[in-house]
Amino acid sequence: MSHLTSEEITLLKEKAKEVRIDILKMITKANSGHTGGSLSVADLLTLLYFKEMNINPEDTHWQERDRLVLSKGHGAPAMYACLSERGYFPKEELEGLRQAGHMLQGHPDMKHTPGVDMTTGSLGQGISAACGMALASQIDNKNWRVFAVLGDGELEEGQVWEAAMYAAHYKLDHLTAFVDNNGLQIDGPITEVMSSLPIDEKFKAFGWHVILTDGHDFNALHNAIEEAKATSGKPTMIVMKTVKGKGVPEIENKVGWHGKAPTAEECERFIKAVEEE
Repeated sequence: MSHLTSEEITLLKEKAKEVRIDILKMITKANSGHTGGSLSVADLLTLLYFKEMNINPEDTHWQERDRLVLSKGHGAPAMYACLSERGYFPKEELEGLRQAGHMLQGHPDMKHTPGVDMTTGSLGQGISAACGMALASQIDNKNWRVFAVLGDGELEEGQVWEAAMYAAHYKLDHLTAFVDNNGLQIDGPITEVMSSLPIDEKFKAFGWHVILTDGHDFNALHNAIEEAKATSGKPTMIVMKTVKGKGVPEIENKVGWHGKAPTAEECERFIKAVEEE
């Protein structure tokens, strides 16, 4: 199993900082958006877009590309920041987040945003769409892979478990999914709202290959993805332990920052915290 080089890790850390800064800036300007859950998946999405996925920003409809489905669609600012950093559209577009007449809406829209493979937002539906994509890759005997990102609160949706059963039944080994296990959802800790624990044992029981890892450790995530790619005959679920609001100590693990936008003064302070991390 290959490891990331120190140079690659340094580059990814710098990219992730830029992504976090863009997340904070765009949500602040919009005065609306999901800060905590966007920051918790910033490292994963940075790794996928800048290292793991076979994609081509110059040809957004390239048939052989890997697909990414952000099933927790409210984390869209993290996706938008990565797409702009990767060259899918100018960074100036980030200033139009959640504004009428602009392409970057509150949840991903595949019809209007270059690089978005699936429109998501209604929790539970993204993973189902990812299953369909993975089955298509399998039927067509293609090598492209599908990556899906779910929230741990999203696991309360029954449709997630229908998709989990489907993916195992059809042996969708082109599918790698991730759970952003930051432990918090809009109404509080997942253990108090509707506990999905133990997440790993549930997916194992549904027939998935399951990997537990640190969602902020690039090398650990890379190794987990490599293991998923080497797994045949079943889909892989990578359960990532993450920190909601990661990168901004002032808001880390604070449920109140699920869907709250920073003020201009807070944004300036938060950006400084990200830069100094």
